[in-house]
Amino acid sequence: QLQLVESGGGLVQPGGSLTLSCAASGFTFDWYSIGWFRQAPGKEREGISCISGSGSSTNYEDPAKGRFTISRDNAKNTVYLQMNSLKPEDTAVYYCAAPAAGYFCSAYVAIQERDFDSWGQGTQVTVSS
Repeated sequence: QLQLVESGGGLVQPGGSLTLSCAASGFTFDWYSIGWFRQAPGKEREGISCISGSGSSTNYEDPAKGRFTISRDNAKNTVYLQMNSLKPEDTAVYYCAAPAAGYFCSAYVAIQERDFDSWGQGTQVTVSS
């Protein structure tokens, strides 16, 4: 059974950094792109970043560009999201997700919730002084 478990969230001051982890099990991990999403209170869930199965292709939506870095370690079945220069507006629950079969993370394709069908439980990130 496919399972995704996020960790690494917490409270951080503005300008600080956090690294989120997404541990996967129950499927052939390196065959699949993985995406990161977030949902702030009162807002819809939005795509942040994705990475292809080999790690050779990545994509970042505007909120993440220049501040967040996605990576993966296929030997550990884990995807990471390094977040730097955090702002109060980054406060949200962060989710990792696995896509439906056939999806490939590309820098030319928007990261959309409808392309992903397996989700972790989320990890809370709060940016506040």
